[in-house]
Amino acid sequence: MMTNLTPNQQNAEQIRRCISDLLTQMTDDYQQTQPERRELTAATPKTDETFSVLEELELLTSDLRGYASQMQVRGWIENEPAAIAHLQTLRLFNIPAIAQFYFETDQHYPKLKEYVRRLDYLRLLLLEYLQAHT
Repeated sequence: MMTNLTPNQQNAEQIRRCISDLLTQMTDDYQQTQPERRELTAATPKTDETFSVLEELELLTSDLRGYASQMQVRGWIENEPAAIAHLQTLRLFNIPAIAQFYFETDQHYPKLKEYVRRLDYLRLLLLEYLQAHT
């Protein structure tokens, strides 16, 4: 099959489709984590000092889904240089609440942990897309 796209454009288009598919999958995955989220909420002491792991995940989900949705709908992300810089510094396992949850809860919360991995994968795909696209 012949196309008029350069290899770099073809790669960006493949990544864009993968992001779109992953976004759909993550919506389903998030619904599947509801029992684990309830269990984690009940097991986590309330503190005003820091965000809980679930609050951190909500913030990350909002940021990453926002980028992915822009890319999915428009094919580009507003202020791409700023988005690239943000995605490069947004390392999920550098967030203390997420690192502690992920590495210190042994075999508990497998669906939530899979969701964290998918969030990070989405971050990396977005970064790769933006770097290939610019």
